[in-house]
Amino acid sequence: MEKEIEELLTRGVERVYPDKSTLGKVLISGKKIRLYYGIDPTGDTLHLGHLVQLLKLRKFQDLGHEVIILIGDFTARIGDPTDKQAARKPLTHKQISENASGYKKQIGKILDLKKSNVRFMRNEKWTNKLTPEDMLELASHFTVSNLLTRDMFQERIKAGREVYVHEFLYPIFQAYDAVTMDVDLQIGGNDQMFNMLAGRDLMKRKKHKEMFVLTTKLLIDPTGKKMGKTEGNMITLNDRADDMFGKVMSWPDTMIPLGFEICTSLNLSDFAKEKPRDQKMKLAHEVVKIYHGKNVAEEAEKNFVETFSKGGIPEDIKTVRASKETPLVEIFLEHGLVSSKSEFNRLNKEGAIKEIENGVYRIGKHRFLRIEQI
Repeated sequence: MEKEIEELLTRGVERVYPDKSTLGKVLISGKKIRLYYGIDPTGDTLHLGHLVQLLKLRKFQDLGHEVIILIGDFTARIGDPTDKQAARKPLTHKQISENASGYKKQIGKILDLKKSNVRFMRNEKWTNKLTPEDMLELASHFTVSNLLTRDMFQERIKAGREVYVHEFLYPIFQAYDAVTMDVDLQIGGNDQMFNMLAGRDLMKRKKHKEMFVLTTKLLIDPTGKKMGKTEGNMITLNDRADDMFGKVMSWPDTMIPLGFEICTSLNLSDFAKEKPRDQKMKLAHEVVKIYHGKNVAEEAEKNFVETFSKGGIPEDIKTVRASKETPLVEIFLEHGLVSSKSEFNRLNKEGAIKEIENGVYRIGKHRFLRIEQI
């Protein structure tokens, strides 16, 4: 049990507040805790970044702890300002409801929803009941100077961009979620540290309770950007198995260690003597297996090998050089891979444009292009 808990609090973990040993002692003691993970429904599908958290939650669930998935249908109306250089566009209640409609099914591929120790909650239920007097009392626990310490706010101020008052409210409302649900632990990506620590502080002030915070490592590309919806490089949990497999195979080799650590339960050291491509094949297989099952993963791997490893990419593939800032559509247009932006958009929507290896694109069935960055 101690070894299992040690791995739970170490693998893929960036920080534990106040510290790992204190939380470890609580878990080893046999005490069952209540923990939560919040998701704002700003898009209609979850992605691999969410999978990182869900796998961690499943470990806690299997140990018998109570897991809460909080759908942020209220906080999504504000929009989390984390890492954003401008205020998010507001979403309507209808958009938020539609976005969240498929989340439970996607999460059910990772968590065991048949067990009683997992439940779904929505923060609109309690936040919309706050009166102006409640809001004043809640805001009195936070200082402007502290809220202004956020990196993205500082960057905006230096760049002469606006910071809006409603963005200040986001960590306050997220903190209120933790207090309302009276949780013992909140988990989230390392980019959520500020928001989660706000909840830890508010819990101390209002309930005199020590709430733990666990931040996980982020799935980032070699440039340090998150693999996600905003960056346009995400693997969604609604992707077909073949697409999911192919997208992992398109990752640069430098992402292999991180992928194994936070997206699987496998150890890269077991495959240390293998070539990077073979390691990546095992990573892609495992990611697909976790979400789609063993048989589907084997079929996806077979399809990938048959399509791309056995002559699927022509030897005389056209190779061009382009800046990484140049939009893909412009490169395709310049080199005659598509005839118009509308054709590019149609093919992209149909899933007919795929990065099958790092920098190698297949357009339809028979068009290929290798892009070397300059």
